[in-house]
Formats: sequence, C-alpha cells, structure tokens
Amino acid sequence: MTDDPALPDQIEGAPHPRDTSVLVGQQSAEAAFLNAFNAGKLHHAWLLTGPRGVGKATFAWRIARFLLATPDPDVGGMFAPEPATTLDVPADHPVARRMAARSESGLKSITRSVDEKTKRLRKQIVIDDVRKLAGFFQLSAAEGGRRVVIIDDADELNPNAANALLKMLEEPPDRAVLLLISHRPSGLLPTIRSRCRVLRLRSLAADEMAQALARFEPPLTGDAAALGELSGGTVGGALRLALLGGRETYSELVSLLGGLPHMDRARGIKLAEAVAARGKEAQLTLLFDLLDLLLVRLARTGSTGHPPAIEAAPNEAAMLSRLSPTPAQGRIWAETAQKVSARARHGLAVNLDPAALVLDTLQRLAQSAPSDAPRRQA
Repeated sequence: MTDDPALPDQIEGAPHPRDTSVLVGQQSAEAAFLNAFNAGKLHHAWLLTGPRGVGKATFAWRIARFLLATPDPDVGGMFAPEPATTLDVPADHPVARRMAARSESGLKSITRSVDEKTKRLRKQIVIDDVRKLAGFFQLSAAEGGRRVVIIDDADELNPNAANALLKMLEEPPDRAVLLLISHRPSGLLPTIRSRCRVLRLRSLAADEMAQALARFEPPLTGDAAALGELSGGTVGGALRLALLGGRETYSELVSLLGGLPHMDRARGIKLAEAVAARGKEAQLTLLFDLLDLLLVRLARTGSTGHPPAIEAAPNEAAMLSRLSPTPAQGRIWAETAQKVSARARHGLAVNLDPAALVLDTLQRLAQSAPSDAPRRQA
C-alpha cells in the first residue's frame, strides 16, 4: 500500500503527481523507457533527472501505473502483443483505481517521513524509511508479480539511507523496479548513479507550457511565455509563480529597477511590507528567487550585448539594456548577484527582519547601477 506522507512530494495548491495522468513535453524520455520495455530490457533502477518542477514525479507515477497495469512483453514469441506505444493507463483500470485510492499493494513511495518525537517532517530521508522496502519486497506481488518503488527525492537521502539503498541496487529483488527522482544527480553517490539508467526530462517550450497550464482545474491564466521564462520552463515553477502572484511581483521589480540609480523608497517599502507580513514566507522566498533571476538576466544582457529574446515583464528589455550596457557592467551585476544571494540566504536563515532585508537588498542594487545610465522617461 502506498504511504500518505505529510506531502513533501507535492506542490502546495497543485494536485499530487499520482493524480496527474498527463505529462506534457517529455515524449523523448517516455519513448526511451517504452523502447527498453518493449525490447524486454527493462532496467531494475531508473534515475529521473532534470530541473526541479519539470514533471519528474508525474513521470515516475506514470511509469509505475504503466508497469503495474501492463503484462511483460513476449519478446520474440509467436503470439507477442503489439508493442506498447504510450504510458497512458485508462482511469477505470483496476491499477489506476487502486493507485488513486492509495491501495495498490505493488507500489511503495519513499519520501521524507515525520519524526515521531518532534511530530515534524524530517529534513532528510533516513535509513528507517529505506528499510521499509525489505518488508515490501517480501510481500507477494500483485498483478503479475511486479513491484515498483518511487523515491522522491533521492537527493534527500542521508548517508546511511543512501548506503542502504545502494545495497538494494547491488542485489536488486526479482521483478522490482526502482524509480529515483533527482534534481541534482551530481550530489548522489557515484555508485548509485552507476547502477541506474538515466532519463533526463527537459524544460518546456512556451507552447508546451501553455498546454500544461491549461490542464489545471480551473485553468491557470497568464502569459505562458513569460511564465516559462520566469520558471525556467518548468510546470512546477510556473504553478508556484501563478499561485503566489510571482509574475506581478517580477513586473513590480522590473518597474522599480527601471528608475535606478535612483530608488523610489516609497515603492520599495510598499513591496517589502507586502512580503514581510506573517504568513507571507512563501512570497518572501519567491521575491528573492525573482531578484536572483533578474540579476542573472542583467548580467547576461551585459555579457551578450542584448536582452533575452522573451520579455518576462513589460518594458523589461529596455530596463536590462539601460542598466547593463557593457560586459564590464554585466560583470558588476554578476558579482552583485553572488553577494545579494548570499546575504539573503543568511538573513532568511537567522530570521532577520524581512522588510529590512528587502530594503537593504534594493539599496544594494541601486548602488550597483551605472551612475551615468540615462534615466527612464516617465
């Protein structure tokens, strides 16, 4: 039976990946998996990588649903079935119904668990979480004998848990498939990576982003191209932006920086207070993420001599070109980005006054702006 954890593997406000049946824009990764399955060369462990929020968890649950609902291919047999061409499984299939009800005995999901002493979600996947798999693998498997494990995500395994998982990968149980989700595969043990077949998911193009966002109920509205730019082409990132008003916040930052080197302090205070109130922690974190992105776009504009092809906010291209006209200024913005990011992380970690932290950051940006930049026309 699948676990019902404290949802460390779900974006707040979004459906759980188990309930998202369609994955947009990852046809290449799905085709690679299906080719291995149809050829009878299904690996026992798969490492699903790619940017955070691109759909790796949805992909893992699609694979799990497919494997538990689909008989093994009779490779070379006289009456071999037609090769599978999709991971889609009808919603009324018994496996799909059991997975939706979280009662599929052939599936195990490993995520960060709740510490029984503190009653809080752990920051890592611990060895006891991985040891649960021993009992799971001993159970008689359903629907043809296959068992599937999803680890979301493998980056959160602590050293003991990682070593315990490695032992299972070295001696994989019969007819078991492990699906490891990783945003930073370089941080995993090399021995874990070497025992997995890698499937990398890519960022989405603007038209794919629009298609993905339209599938939510109710559909998320907004400029898909802008959301794609701000989220790095990831559905999870775009959803976070949409739910937290990220595009509006970025537009305000672009407008505010449009007046540099003069800083409109009244607007800065209003922005700081909007994200510093109690219960606005997510918006505060998003603001600093967007500031990081804006500084990166400033640095790239200076180094390349032109702004990004797609504007993420009105008048962004003019602002970027004005504040970062040369490679030397681009380097200044890159250095500022490092300093601002480090200070923001420290300030958030030690609970500095958030409004003061935002205002200090904005003032540092004003100091980094070229003093001879032509002022924006009102």
